[in-house]
Amino acid sequence: MTQGSGLSDAYTATLTRLKAQSGNKSILGLKVLMWVLYSERPLMVEELRHALGVELGSTDLDHENVPALRTLLASSLGLITVEASSSTVRLVHFTLQEHLLSDSTIFHSPHSTIAEVSLTYLNFQCVRDLSPALDSAPTEMPLLEYASLYWGEHARKEMTENVKILALRLLDKFGGHISAQLMLLHHNETSDARLYFNTSKGPVGFTGLHGAVFLGIVEILAAVLEMKEWDVNAKDRSSLTPLIWAALRGHEGVVKALLEQKDTNPDLADKDDQTPLSWAALKGHEAVVKVFLDQEGVNPNGVGTPLSNPPLFLAALVGHAGIVKMLLEREDVNPNRESGLFCTTPLCIAVYSGQEGVVKMLLEREGINPNLADTYASYTPLLHAAKKGHEGIAKMLLERHDIRTDIQDKRNRTPLSFALSRGHDKIARMISERAGTMSNTADPINQAPLPPPAQHMEERVAETQLGDDHPNTHTADPIIPPTSPPEDPNTPKGVPDCQGSIPNSTDSTIPSTEPSNPPRPRPWPSKFWHSLRKIATRPKTPG
Repeated sequence: MTQGSGLSDAYTATLTRLKAQSGNKSILGLKVLMWVLYSERPLMVEELRHALGVELGSTDLDHENVPALRTLLASSLGLITVEASSSTVRLVHFTLQEHLLSDSTIFHSPHSTIAEVSLTYLNFQCVRDLSPALDSAPTEMPLLEYASLYWGEHARKEMTENVKILALRLLDKFGGHISAQLMLLHHNETSDARLYFNTSKGPVGFTGLHGAVFLGIVEILAAVLEMKEWDVNAKDRSSLTPLIWAALRGHEGVVKALLEQKDTNPDLADKDDQTPLSWAALKGHEAVVKVFLDQEGVNPNGVGTPLSNPPLFLAALVGHAGIVKMLLEREDVNPNRESGLFCTTPLCIAVYSGQEGVVKMLLEREGINPNLADTYASYTPLLHAAKKGHEGIAKMLLERHDIRTDIQDKRNRTPLSFALSRGHDKIARMISERAGTMSNTADPINQAPLPPPAQHMEERVAETQLGDDHPNTHTADPIIPPTSPPEDPNTPKGVPDCQGSIPNSTDSTIPSTEPSNPPRPRPWPSKFWHSLRKIATRPKTPG
């Protein structure tokens, strides 16, 4: 609500005068207010000028139609202002926005109008002639970036037949259009699922079908599918299929539409062996995950190749409890299956990440092995909890009758020695009490004697005083390998294998062993590696 009837009356009077202006001033004044009010982000002065200079139905921009800034300010009768620091245009006061939005009769179909103007601009011949390999919009085409990034947002909010026709015209040659390049670059800047590609080649392979799926507009996708112009399983330059794009962006309706196509392969993975379901689980799109799990023929465990990450592992990593619950309710989901990239289990990664609720669900699942160590550093869930100081998780683990406290990692350290060396005294006390209880049982497996407390204290002092280079210390993170990606992500440089070694790597910070039959080097997991590393190391928000 506008603050006070006085302001409301003043705005109403000003709008009445604006509409009563002679010639095209009233039309221009209303267009100015519409663009400033409904744009997806603040518009630069030049962006607004060029937007108002587009004539619907034209094939190229007539620069004589682009109004001057003083004309815009005059026609709007002081209802807009220009921020000197940013050269962006805004309404004169936030109460004006409230007033304009409270009256639906002032503007007619604002979002479809903005979408139609943007698509008309993108279909201009001068824009089509631009190289698709440019990584930014030329200065002489200031509306190009906004039109490329946001026409889909406006079209999603308000669709018309004209918008659909213009969208299909753009998408028909989308793989060679600069707007596809700008759209993908913007995705990289704003998403965890960052893609790695050679921008100098342009959006090669990113077809009109990929574009329609990316935008998530079901009406436009339906029209594109009717054209039958593109392979529904085609991979773009980042090896992503349309279905993977729909999954990672969370477009439930689009996923359903693609799965209804008889030729769609629901398990077709990208070059890093990640399936559409894996991407949906990682990104936390619960509704999309449900669509996949309800689809006949979808493998809920992923593809099982060297770099693949089971959907359950990914959901556990990020703490998507709803998705973890859905997956664990499936009898054909293997709760102990390791990640090929991280060489660890869903339970280990959940413990490592401190996802207490997820750990609880995993421990309640029939068939879970609470003592199963990862193959990267031989860390059990309890060892992870002891090292990271997760008291609640350690308590849950130690309450199980089948938990073992004596399993050692590759450097012969136990959960108790880790808890002591890291100063997690409460966890050390819990482990000691449980180990003492187990020593009085008849279970021969758990009869391994505890090292004397003095030995643990010596380890603790050694780790503190001697630093990372001491042979008895191990500071490298066994879950998130600390290596940096190679300069060229398409060039195999070696990636930690599930024995802890780094083929073709000279990084001395990684603990290594010398297996008798070292596995062959695997290609560097470009986009998925970075997406997981970014998400896994991101600070958790409270609640």
